[in-house]
Amino acid sequence: MFKNVIAPIQAWLLSQGKCVGCGMPLSKAKHEPHKYGEKVTCKCARIYIYNVKDKKYRRALLDEV
Repeated sequence: MFKNVIAPIQAWLLSQGKCVGCGMPLSKAKHEPHKYGEKVTCKCARIYIYNVKDKKYRRALLDEV
């Protein structure tokens, strides 16, 4: 039940380009080249993948870290 409440909020934060943990804009985070786009590491250590073509962020999977 708790996940049903949190998931839409996290999706909204990612659509706004913000970290789901600390709310920092991901444009200010550390960007590195990656085979799936750009690997973005936030100051709170959460890792995202930025798709340059679609201009969207998503949480990185374990095999992408």
